[in-house]
Amino acid sequence: MTRKDFLNTVAGGALVSAISATTTTTASAAPERKGPKRGVSIYSYAHDFDVTATLEDCLMEVSELGTPGQKMGLEILANGHIEGYPKPSEAWVRNWHDMCTKFDLLPVEYGHWIDSKLYAEGPEGLLDTKESVAKLIDDIKLGNRLGFTRGRTKLGMIDNDGMPTPNWREIIKGALPAAEKYNFRMLTEFHSPTPLKGRVMDEYMDFITKEKCNPWFGLNVDFSVFQTQRGEGGLGGPSTGPGRPAFTMPLSQPEDIIPYLPYVHCCHAKFNEINRDCVDQTIPYPAIIKILVEHQWDGYMMSEYEGLDKLTGGSWSAVRRQHVMLKRLLGEA
Repeated sequence: MTRKDFLNTVAGGALVSAISATTTTTASAAPERKGPKRGVSIYSYAHDFDVTATLEDCLMEVSELGTPGQKMGLEILANGHIEGYPKPSEAWVRNWHDMCTKFDLLPVEYGHWIDSKLYAEGPEGLLDTKESVAKLIDDIKLGNRLGFTRGRTKLGMIDNDGMPTPNWREIIKGALPAAEKYNFRMLTEFHSPTPLKGRVMDEYMDFITKEKCNPWFGLNVDFSVFQTQRGEGGLGGPSTGPGRPAFTMPLSQPEDIIPYLPYVHCCHAKFNEINRDCVDQTIPYPAIIKILVEHQWDGYMMSEYEGLDKLTGGSWSAVRRQHVMLKRLLGEA
């Protein structure tokens, strides 16, 4: 189902009505509200992008989820959404900025990869430090050029626990001057099955503390680390009952994020099952949002939808339902 088809349905119309009361209409000069804020990763629409929807369609959709006086945040994937990446044309860049202005959207997080395994999987084929630093700095410059102040800087991993490549410290240190110069926070992502408490976090926090590099190198926490049940079906799918098997990974609890909040500069608001009452079925959003609000975390949560109905146009309605939920939890509804 395309975005247009969804909006023509009864469910689509109801959600538009629920959201329209708080649709953004104010000028872009309005200051950012402090505290947790909402945004969308265009990755959520991955199976419709460039098939049934253009980038402008996606940005228009995100703009309709807004609240007066508060810009919606954007995340894009560098090699998925930037035409001509890594060297987009001046015309494409101008059009990007024009669209962000037109829809009153704020570029927040630039998703990119260092591609440590560009040549091979084994350690002998990894990009060397010099190549990795050069690629990272190129992305920092491009992200800045497009207005982004944060990057989901994906380091190559060497095991299923999420440990990064052996030379990751040298890579990040080599790019720190550029990050500061271009006002770009490099954020390593914590995603299931990597728990917030464990050797991976210990490695990163040891580096951040010793190098005193916060905020230029920090954390992005993907809410999948809090997921308590497998999400397999999306809305109305086969796994929406109470008997879904629990994950076997070490689960992180919402309170586990508290000591790391000063280093978390963006979050991925992952979700994969949200029902017609706009309640998430697998991730404890009320507890997560409560902690972020109480601890005065000031950053953006970027919707990242991964339900199975994403394959058949379900992303549009799912993201809208999630933002009805987020508005309620944040007191915006």
